[in-house]
Amino acid sequence: MKYYCIGIKGTGMSTLAQILFDLGNEVSGYDDAKGHKFTQVGLEERGINIYYGHDHEIDKDTIVTYSVAFSEDHPEMKRVKELGLTIKKYNEIVGDVIDMFSTIGVSGTHGKTTTSSIIRHVLEQTVGCNYFIGAGDGHASKENEYFVVESDEFNRHFTAYHPRYSVITNIEAEHMEIYKDVDDIRNTFEVFANQTKDLVVANGDNAEVRNINYKTKVKFYGFNSDNDVIIKNMELLENESKFSLYTKENSLIGDFSIPLFGRHMVMNATAAIIICGNLGIDLADISNNLKNFKNAERRFAIEEYKGSIIVDDYAHHPTEVKVTLEGVRQKYPDKRLVVVFAPNTYSRTKDFTQEFIDAFKVADKAYLTEIDCNRERPEDYPGITSSIITDKLDGGEIISTDTMDKLKNEKDSVVCFMGCAYVDGLINAYKKVIDNN
Repeated sequence: MKYYCIGIKGTGMSTLAQILFDLGNEVSGYDDAKGHKFTQVGLEERGINIYYGHDHEIDKDTIVTYSVAFSEDHPEMKRVKELGLTIKKYNEIVGDVIDMFSTIGVSGTHGKTTTSSIIRHVLEQTVGCNYFIGAGDGHASKENEYFVVESDEFNRHFTAYHPRYSVITNIEAEHMEIYKDVDDIRNTFEVFANQTKDLVVANGDNAEVRNINYKTKVKFYGFNSDNDVIIKNMELLENESKFSLYTKENSLIGDFSIPLFGRHMVMNATAAIIICGNLGIDLADISNNLKNFKNAERRFAIEEYKGSIIVDDYAHHPTEVKVTLEGVRQKYPDKRLVVVFAPNTYSRTKDFTQEFIDAFKVADKAYLTEIDCNRERPEDYPGITSSIITDKLDGGEIISTDTMDKLKNEKDSVVCFMGCAYVDGLINAYKKVIDNN
């Protein structure tokens, strides 16, 4: 079949395009962004054409899918409609693909990418697997039995999925421009959980996860003693996090370590261990492969540049920001911590102003860029700017690529760049400051 992906450089769409290609389909796509993005590496490796204009031909039998960042009045969206092409939602095509395999769907407000990546890593090193992970990374072969898919609640995407196994890492308020309230979010996760065929592996320490009415078998994990799998003996060290897992009956399952930082990463690893164990992977193989795990792109990515330490992370919700900064503290306990955050929606900034303020207090200094959003209009959110956060922070400031010299005295600090939008430009501007000082 032939597929045309509008917004092909987006993390999810890039992954989908790669998977469709790997399964033997003809794939091409369009994007507004002409600059290079890390998500296009896999596309280029496969020879998938990326178009930036509106005059290339598209065969009549092509199926079109699109990113929600592209409105109906976008020139390319209007063009494919005028051509009379079949248009399907992104998540519908994902659902069609994963139904071909024994699927593990990983959901949750936070931790989806890391948990999916750990499961993928262990399965790749043991029995093989396909994967669809929202970091611009995907692969599929018809010969593999298992398919690991990051299952996103945004726009209720994951309700199109019917996995064999699923994970719920946590549930809290997020995407409030889509959901009415937390009850609405939880109810949508409940739909996903009860479309799972065999087993749901769920964070039992999270109240909203516990409040789901499960019709599918569920196994709870966490630090609390009422879980089916209990985390004990956790040690958060400078180079790794160590922990033990026990059954509810206090029988030792095993001792594990992973080169990731923060309590939340131990939770993510635990969910992955349970899934892989239920697939029949030997615990010794799971343990050994955890030790050499490398996280996905833009998840706590550390770079040393001319003696300075730069961390690039995808965190964009206040909970993610807070736990990531705490992880940086674990890794670099004696370093000054500076955060540069790029907020990307007016609604999230408005809904979680105080939570962001509290999260940034973990750092010694916080800078925010102005809000840059391609799916919301600033006139719909009067008075909502990054200043409503920085004004409430001790020493909080607004920053941009043009004013990055504000960091000229931070060469000996850990500077953590965060946001779900690309922060490459900010990082490159900071490197120029380092070069000149």
